Amino acid sequence: MNTIPTVSTFRVLKHRKAILKNPLPFHHTNFEKLGDTFKVKIGPSGTIVFTRSPEFIKQILQKKHKKYHKSTLQTKDLAKYIGKGLLTSNGEHWRTHRRMVQPAFHKKKLEGLLGIMSKAIRKELQHIVSGVPKDVYPLMGDLAFQVVAQSLFSRDDIQDEIAELKKITDTNQLMLIREMRQPYLNWWFNLSGAIDRHLGYSREARQLLNTIIEERIASDEEKDDLLDILLKARYEDGTPMSRNQLIDEVLILFTAGHETTANALGFTLFLLAKNEDKQQKAFENIARVDLQGDDYLEQLKALSYIKQCVEEGMRLYPPAYYIDRVSIETDEFEEHTIPENTMLLLAVYELHRDPSFWDSPDAFRPERFDPKNKKDFSNYYYPFGAGPRMCVGNNFAMYEMILTIAHVLRKYRLSTPMKDIEINPLISLKPAEVNIHFALREPSVS
Repeated sequence: MNTIPTVSTFRVLKHRKAILKNPLPFHHTNFEKLGDTFKVKIGPSGTIVFTRSPEFIKQILQKKHKKYHKSTLQTKDLAKYIGKGLLTSNGEHWRTHRRMVQPAFHKKKLEGLLGIMSKAIRKELQHIVSGVPKDVYPLMGDLAFQVVAQSLFSRDDIQDEIAELKKITDTNQLMLIREMRQPYLNWWFNLSGAIDRHLGYSREARQLLNTIIEERIASDEEKDDLLDILLKARYEDGTPMSRNQLIDEVLILFTAGHETTANALGFTLFLLAKNEDKQQKAFENIARVDLQGDDYLEQLKALSYIKQCVEEGMRLYPPAYYIDRVSIETDEFEEHTIPENTMLLLAVYELHRDPSFWDSPDAFRPERFDPKNKKDFSNYYYPFGAGPRMCVGNNFAMYEMILTIAHVLRKYRLSTPMKDIEINPLISLKPAEVNIHFALREPSVS
């Protein structure tokens, strides 16, 4: 570890206010000054290794993934609010539940959910107000949350419960961010009762979900939605998930499944609003597709340029802008020895904008993902992670984003008064606001 350049604790404390607001510029300066891998000293004994090296990232996520686990940022800090499920567990617990949950997101299973997804998207987009610039991010958050809710529960009569669940999810995330970025105040968060208060919110969310699950079981209905699939999932001995475990998995689907999608949609809509030529090309792609039919897989296949726009949006603004890992045994990389229990943060945001791998890295160029032009980006493109822990809902999210953007652009022409977009890095990479002007297209071309 002595061969890795170091950022001192003093420098971290000196820039603590800027880091609390947005740590990415601070880390970018360190990468430019110190190279692709450096370490940050946090106090007398704490050390975090940051890397944007594609070889090192691939080693951690894929080649030697068994030597690395998710860190306590997720398995302890996040887990106390949303439970111990796919996103927040390691080892055998994770492997067992990955095998149980993964079939719910198989492409064949998703075919049955596309109608539910499309209906939820169209319903939420009715809230668009044309004529004046408006922050579209809250709408995208509501849309993504409703898509997950409808895909899980297939119910239109629980809007109040879903709204409360979203409020709790958002509130607890803000508390967790404070804990992560201000660890020196954790004593106060405990003493003041802030953590206990937010844990109480989590208990309310769990009770709310338990009631919905009880109602489904009592109804004896089969709806072939995500909840049905999870209720039917079995361990190797034939037993179902416990109720607590089921609620953990549902909470994690809400938490991980709605915000990252909302973020990517917000950024991609902004990029399309800023780039009229790309927006026009996207509209021409959409105009050739019948979005009113129910052959959703054919629609998705035909919306190839929209898919490229989403992929490019997630390159520039990856929702998982950092991936955390901790070494569970000693490892070697180049001339460095990585001891056991080393905390590592993999800088996906930096890698996605590295000019060594991307031409004009800050430009919005969906064409770079055209299969005709496409290079093998797999070593330095990680919008959904990689390896065994790659996001289980990646196809679900892609389908949702493609259909959403297609329905938006089919009806509206987008513009924005914003010269650039301010980012708000929380657990995932969020836009601070996305002011979009929606102008109705002429009926003859819609």
